[in-house]
Amino acid sequence: MSPYLILFSFLLYTSLIFLISRLTVRKKVNNEAYFLGNRNSPWYVVAYGMIGATLSGVTFMSVPGLVKDEQFSYMVLVFGYIAGYTVISRVLLPMYYKMNLTSIYTYLEKRFGFASYKTGSFYFIISRLIGTSFRMFLVVIVLQRFVFDAWGIPLGVTVTLFMVLIFLYTYRGGIKTIVWTDTLQTTFMVTAVILSVVLISRQLGMGFGDLVSEAGDRGFTHLFVLDYTDPRFFLKQFFAGMFITIVMTGLDQDMMQKNLSCRNLRDAQKNVMTFGFVLVPINLLFLFLGAVLWIYAGEVGLTLGPDQTSDELFPTIALNYLGVAAGLAFFFGLISAAYSSADGTLTALTTVFCIDFLGLRRKPGMTEERIQKIRYKVHIAFAVLVMLIIMGYGAINDEALISKLFTIAGYTYGPLLGLYFVGLYTKWEPKDKYVPIVALLSPMLSYLLSVFSEQLLAGYQFGFEILLVNGLFTIIGLMIIRK
Repeated sequence: MSPYLILFSFLLYTSLIFLISRLTVRKKVNNEAYFLGNRNSPWYVVAYGMIGATLSGVTFMSVPGLVKDEQFSYMVLVFGYIAGYTVISRVLLPMYYKMNLTSIYTYLEKRFGFASYKTGSFYFIISRLIGTSFRMFLVVIVLQRFVFDAWGIPLGVTVTLFMVLIFLYTYRGGIKTIVWTDTLQTTFMVTAVILSVVLISRQLGMGFGDLVSEAGDRGFTHLFVLDYTDPRFFLKQFFAGMFITIVMTGLDQDMMQKNLSCRNLRDAQKNVMTFGFVLVPINLLFLFLGAVLWIYAGEVGLTLGPDQTSDELFPTIALNYLGVAAGLAFFFGLISAAYSSADGTLTALTTVFCIDFLGLRRKPGMTEERIQKIRYKVHIAFAVLVMLIIMGYGAINDEALISKLFTIAGYTYGPLLGLYFVGLYTKWEPKDKYVPIVALLSPMLSYLLSVFSEQLLAGYQFGFEILLVNGLFTIIGLMIIRK
């Protein structure tokens, strides 16, 4: 693909994003619209847009690549999502709407106290900074290697350009803009996958049924892992998927802020459950794309280099083998993944910091104009911080270390799971001032147990279910420090 064609496509897509931003903020956007979209977002628009926000660049590139080694076992995790969304719909959303929350961590203050409240907000900020920076890095580094390196543009300039653009279309409209831009991003990501499958099937001269049969014959469609010591054991995958959904959606300000922008509780519940069931065929589509990509790679004799990971399979084939149409589809999908990884997060981080840490709505004499000025500054600060973290990943240039950093983000959700479980299902009154200590020790103990699990537990290896262990340590700690 011509670099000029790629540049034109990038400018065209970015123009669409800014047009949507302009249409959503034609009138002056107050702070209520920024934080919650005036609670007037159509639930079906939120549900559709959340697909792109949930998938991000990790799903867009990593899920197809892992099919060779892990087959379709990832789908068991997705089945667990539905159980998790049911809990969110029936337990968490009614509580959030009843308490009329803007930041969901305000619940922790009302239930436990000020220290617990700050602890929950802090862990969200750390989780999102690490996770979102990694997701954006995964996307930006592919664009850098396949596009911008040809122009001699350094990674720092690429990252800065992305963050400036994301900042410009989110700093005024906030969640009011994000709800609609997510819709566009979801459309491009799903279209890129479908078009890639169609083009590969034509090149191979195989119909859809033939591709399905070939994927089965090569063992790609294997679903259930029955070895209980394997991190992908199907029961571990299912319950891990359930609790990952509860914490990374139900206890995550970024995802719940979009749900809280719905017109009422009933609409928010319809949004969550519809979104949960739609994720099943969407993730299956990504896995099927992975099987098709590996089939194609085998047919054309493509092998990844020693310095390449399976994440690069999709971009390598789309940009180098399938022609202009597939390359453009992949590029638009990748840009959508980059934007969707950061835009909602910047808004959520700004909301949590302004509401939870600065307490702007609690301070006497704080006018709307004053809050807005502070909000702009916080939004800028988080955009710069995310940008610096991404550049740090690029400087490290160590896949193993980056993976460890991303894994650390998963440990930060365990304390949130424990806090909300105790708050909702017990009458315990933990001593608030000791809650931060428990929240600090729980991830540390979980990590140590994960590292030495094979020696301590007869070869057992922890996968995603380490989240449950982390939450359990938090629950035990809160029980110990209860009044």
